[in-house]
Amino acid sequence: MNLYVSNLPYTMTDEELQREFAAFGNVSSARVVKDRETGRSRGFGFVEMPVESEALTAINALNTKEVGGRPLRVIEARPKEERPPRNFGGGGGGGGGGKRDSREGWDRNKRS
Repeated sequence: MNLYVSNLPYTMTDEELQREFAAFGNVSSARVVKDRETGRSRGFGFVEMPVESEALTAINALNTKEVGGRPLRVIEARPKEERPPRNFGGGGGGGGGGKRDSREGWDRNKRS
C-alpha cells in the first residue's frame, strides 16, 4: 500500500521517515520529496508498505502524531493522475511584442 505523508518537518530524511513507519511493519520504500532546484524537503513524502494491514495500522498510529513539532497527516496515496504533455516549445511567431494601439494609422515611433 502506498501512503502519502504530509506536514513533515523540513529536516526529515528518507531514513527517518522509514524508521517512523518500520515500527508498524515492513517498509519497502520511504521517500521525502525534495525541491528540484534547492534540494530542500517540500514537507511531504511517500511510504510503500507491502502488507495492507500493517499500512493501515501505521496510518491509524501516525496520523496526527507530532514529529519535530508538526502533526503528521498520513493517508493512502491516490494514483498519479494522467496529465496532458506540457508544451514548452518556442511557438508563437515573431513580431516585436509590446502593446498595440487601436488608433488607425498611428505610428508610435513618430512623435508629432
